[in-house]
Amino acid sequence: MNHASTRRGKWPAADIYGITAEEYSNGRSNIEVVRAMIDAGVKVIQYREKEKKKLYKYQECIRIREMTQKAGVTFIINDDIDLALLVKPDGVHIGQEDLPIEEVRQLVGEEMIIGLSTHSPQQAQEAVKRGADYIGVGPVFATRTKKDVSAATGLDYVKYVAEHIPLPSVAIGGIKTDNIASVRQAGADCFALITDIVGAADIGARIKELRARLV
Repeated sequence: MNHASTRRGKWPAADIYGITAEEYSNGRSNIEVVRAMIDAGVKVIQYREKEKKKLYKYQECIRIREMTQKAGVTFIINDDIDLALLVKPDGVHIGQEDLPIEEVRQLVGEEMIIGLSTHSPQQAQEAVKRGADYIGVGPVFATRTKKDVSAATGLDYVKYVAEHIPLPSVAIGGIKTDNIASVRQAGADCFALITDIVGAADIGARIKELRARLV
């Protein structure tokens, strides 16, 4: 069995990649935000919470796993490999300074998608060789939602990935309603947004507006 092709078959044709961030959600819970994303037709949702205690993260992820599974939405957990082993999402996402992707594969098995953040052409090429199922591309623009963020990579890196990397990719970092069209023009077809979605007064309306900018 070709496990890599089976995993990549789980990757949907997604335009928006939603990411939780409760501190920017205007008092709404992650559950409320995820429900709104699902209702708006978002096909990939990542759970990313750096500061919460493990028990609360586990409880939220169990609920989100139920919601996404019922809706046919791909669910990714950021960084927390132990949490992923318990919750059994569709995938995990790791960064350049997290556990090596080869070791993560040994832990999570052959069925789970592994995404890897990349910040340069060399890292993107390495991700292909090392077995990533998709890559994060960025940060495209300056962003404040991550404390240890890399310098902005700009649109040239988005263009490089679109032209040279065979894996699915997700552009991320500072992407908002007023600049998403430029990221599309650089070649991206999937876009991760955090504050522009979770902080919107009406998440469904915001996602509709974002999609209108991609036409």
